[in-house]
Amino acid sequence: MSETAYPPVSKHLDDVEAAQTEGRRKMDWALQHMPILQALRSEFEAEQPLAGERVGMAMHVEAKTANLVELLALGGAEVAITGCNPLSTHDDVSAALDAHENITSYAVRGVDDEGYYDAIDSVIDHNPTITVDDGCDMIFRIHEEYPELIETIIGGCEETTTGVHRIRAMERDGALKYPVFAVNDTPMKTLFDNVHGTGESSLATIAMTTNLSYAGKNVVVAGFGYCGKGVAKKAAGQNANVIVTEVDPRKALEAHMEGYNVLPMSEAAGKADLIITTTGNRDVVVEEHFTEMKDGVLLANAGHFDIELDLEALSELAVDAYEARDGVDAYELEDGRRLNVLAKGRLVNLASPIALGHPVEVMDQSFGVQAVCVRELVENTAAYDAGVHDVPDDLDKEIASIKLDAEGVSHDSLSDEQIDYLGSWDHGT
Repeated sequence: MSETAYPPVSKHLDDVEAAQTEGRRKMDWALQHMPILQALRSEFEAEQPLAGERVGMAMHVEAKTANLVELLALGGAEVAITGCNPLSTHDDVSAALDAHENITSYAVRGVDDEGYYDAIDSVIDHNPTITVDDGCDMIFRIHEEYPELIETIIGGCEETTTGVHRIRAMERDGALKYPVFAVNDTPMKTLFDNVHGTGESSLATIAMTTNLSYAGKNVVVAGFGYCGKGVAKKAAGQNANVIVTEVDPRKALEAHMEGYNVLPMSEAAGKADLIITTTGNRDVVVEEHFTEMKDGVLLANAGHFDIELDLEALSELAVDAYEARDGVDAYELEDGRRLNVLAKGRLVNLASPIALGHPVEVMDQSFGVQAVCVRELVENTAAYDAGVHDVPDDLDKEIASIKLDAEGVSHDSLSDEQIDYLGSWDHGT
């Protein structure tokens, strides 16, 4: 490691043993409800598919993620991990991971920007052969600061929408120098994690943080991708009046046909009791919108980075700012209106003080996909050139089948004749 390496989490905590015990308790609870990872643990422990590999990770370090990390270590890998968001780390879980002989965790909650990137550098100092990323910060850091490591990296996985946007942009610019699976874009991720996970966890976190109901309120959902669809669906299910804002005419039409009111943000902002952004883009809610908002409005972000709400502009408009409630910062304007920002504009379902992230069952599916993608990179290294790759369909189906088996659900399969029919072109009317 370099002389300036950021120390593991154990060096940051006063009572490491107590933290490890509590973190393990959280991990054990989550694992009870993760049948996919349980099944893969048996396979990975027995077959050691990752023996000799070094996995570098930048993820949300909490109990569900920790079970993925431990799975990779049980499969034979040496794992180093840090957080992908300064406010989503659970220090006790990070400490429990760091106690494992094959895992080093640098994740610490609440670090500043310098500490955040120092911790990523410390993970990279382990010379990973595989990267697992949530937001592309580690992939980007390796390409920008440690290009000499690229020739020994066999591949990586990217977990989230924002990160996939970044790796696809890198690929378009000819800048992505090793293969990366776009885990976010596979059906087992988009249909469950993004829709049900984001929808349920974001709204649950907002409700618990504020102690407020959705019934009868105007909930503005910015963006109608998979995450936005989930938030809109779950909010409507709690009797909210859902308004969707969109820049894509097809998605705007889809939202309209689903029965939602579709408006530009310039009109929606003044009607909102809650605005929740899900776009993955910047400057979604800006000064012109703040000036139109009602007193008491809630502002939350369910996108990856804290740039969807222009908090710099809001700070300049405000004559006072204070913590109204744990996880809620009130910005009081000159006319007395108070605009309430949750989780400092960061990913609300993970960065709020009481946030727990997506439901355990949902992340079991997504992390199952991550695990088999890491296994695939090791087993079939030569099959993947530098660039972005879709998750092989058979791997996605493998995870679905494990889940169905665990739930005791049977389903039909195609006969040989049906397979032949679907694969032919000469069967006419």
